[in-house]
Amino acid sequence: MELKATSLGKRLAQHPYDRVRLLNAGLEVSGERHHYVIPFNQLVRIQCKRGMVWGELEFELPGQKVVRLHGTDWQETQRFHHHLNEVWQQWSEEMSVISASVLQAQSAALAQAEQADGWMSQPALSALQAEIADTFAALPMPLARMTEFDACRAAAAHCRAWLEEGEARQAARNRRWAKQMQEAHPAWLATSATGPLDERQVQAVVNGERAVQVAGMAGSGKTAVLVARAGWLVQRGEAAAGQILLIASGQSTADELNGRLKIEQGKQAPEALTVPALALQILQQGGRKALVLSKLEQDEKARRALLLKLWRQQCEEKKPQANGWRLWLEEELGWALPTGAFWKNRALGERLAGRLDRWLGLMRAHGGSQAAIIAEAPEAPSFAKQVKLMAPLVKGWRSALKEEGAVDADGAIRQALDRLNKGRFNPPWRHILLDEWQDLPPLHAQLLRALCTGDDGPSLFVTVNASLSHETHTQALPAAMAVCTLARSYRADAIGELADRLLAGHVAARRKLGLRNGPSPDLLLLPDDQLAALLDKLSGFAQEKERVLLLACDAHQRPALLQKAKTRWPKLSLAFSTIQASAGQEAEYVIVLEAMADEGAVAALEQALAPAEEAGAESQRLLYLALTRARTRAWLLSPPEAPSPWAAALRAQGVPQRRTP
Repeated sequence: MELKATSLGKRLAQHPYDRVRLLNAGLEVSGERHHYVIPFNQLVRIQCKRGMVWGELEFELPGQKVVRLHGTDWQETQRFHHHLNEVWQQWSEEMSVISASVLQAQSAALAQAEQADGWMSQPALSALQAEIADTFAALPMPLARMTEFDACRAAAAHCRAWLEEGEARQAARNRRWAKQMQEAHPAWLATSATGPLDERQVQAVVNGERAVQVAGMAGSGKTAVLVARAGWLVQRGEAAAGQILLIASGQSTADELNGRLKIEQGKQAPEALTVPALALQILQQGGRKALVLSKLEQDEKARRALLLKLWRQQCEEKKPQANGWRLWLEEELGWALPTGAFWKNRALGERLAGRLDRWLGLMRAHGGSQAAIIAEAPEAPSFAKQVKLMAPLVKGWRSALKEEGAVDADGAIRQALDRLNKGRFNPPWRHILLDEWQDLPPLHAQLLRALCTGDDGPSLFVTVNASLSHETHTQALPAAMAVCTLARSYRADAIGELADRLLAGHVAARRKLGLRNGPSPDLLLLPDDQLAALLDKLSGFAQEKERVLLLACDAHQRPALLQKAKTRWPKLSLAFSTIQASAGQEAEYVIVLEAMADEGAVAALEQALAPAEEAGAESQRLLYLALTRARTRAWLLSPPEAPSPWAAALRAQGVPQRRTP
């Protein structure tokens, strides 16, 4: 059957198509210079319209494309449309049976995925959506027509929803499954050492993505999530304890994690390690001799004592060296040194020990020779002199390691990286869990990233500080990590928010932060001579079970009055720690001592090996770490005659300052 435009209609319409012919399962629309075949499986809608003089047929194709025929006789147009529509609808009914079969099978597969016992990961969603796209491509009719047929309508809508709203449906499905798991396994997921896990924490624990980042503020339960995750993997049978590598940023954090794991999971718990301990395991696999990590790495007091001994020996034996050190400390750092044999001064030694430790650490982290360090540094005469002054300490450090028959952390990590890069180590772990990624030094993070390289490598589950997640560590984190953000904080909200803003460099008024002022402020600035008075006041209202944590930047800042604390304040639960070592700890009350009072000038050595922006970020991180140890209240004590940068920053944020507690 064929329909042609009239001579008058053809002349007036001036349209490329002037005739249409019905084929076996389609149409042929043509003109003098154009020819177009429309199979029924491409046809979405047919419309018959009457113009001023002639009839019109309009054929709608997928993608809102339209082919039109003008200038036909209206009566003939109606007859052709009626017959065409009958043939097309008969064909469509036959094809709808096939379409329904294909769509219903796909919808059943989706329903099965929705009810499956497990987390729907992003790769799984992508695979499902690819299957749906293949299903739609296999339909004998355009997808837009599926709403016309009862047998196809519901299944098509189900499939389209997963294709177009896949991420929202995936999230809702995973939330339901996580809730089911929490209800079905209360012993695993309902509680932790800090209390019941909330909805977001449970979702983080059971998250099945290959790389997961759990972001939260201090006190939001990140460590509780990490511990619960280890137990979940074991209890679900996804890994044996020996197939889970649990990494802590430091030995104190590892000890704390192991204590919690033992309490909550017993003998089935994996063991938490530090990155240096991990490096030793890598090196010992297939190695000819057992390597040992130096005790000096783990014993800060012994390490600093060694450095002081080496420093004093250098100054005692070589007058030029002693003169060089005097110039360094007096002219660059602005320290007041005693006359004569200044290196014998005990107070100076205690003050310098931390700096020597840091400077040695920077040179060890560089890993190069003395000449290489000097060659790579910016032009600064004092820097080269300082590297040469530190050289005997570096040499003495290496001699101490050799005498002990041990390796240091950085050396072990570099050797482990070399073994990984050469493909000489096959990781036995299926899952790597790491607490506080942002606290890892770059070299440590590099080793962990190397372990997770490749599709067959272990999955990675890390906790991060939410305040740092967009600045400090995202560049170091592996790409394409699923992010779980925790909402709840177990600590003082106002103090935590203030610390977050300081860390981010924001300036906000006190009223916006919600800091409590008045007789008992959340956070208070005091002169550094008010520690005894503050402890007197605390002894009057703090309960015995409430912990009072004193924090300082360096161990030598431990207050002398703590020696008589047991008798003067016998009911106070007092503890002292360096800020760095306090990670993972918490207390009802926190007192930060002489905040950064010794951090005025920065040596050229530090400026070259640790850029100023890194030093500033580290200072902010220490402040954040100190303040967020407090569950209820915090005090910062600083010399009034020389206020620390921290005190100035807190005053700018509206934190009250008083002369007495």
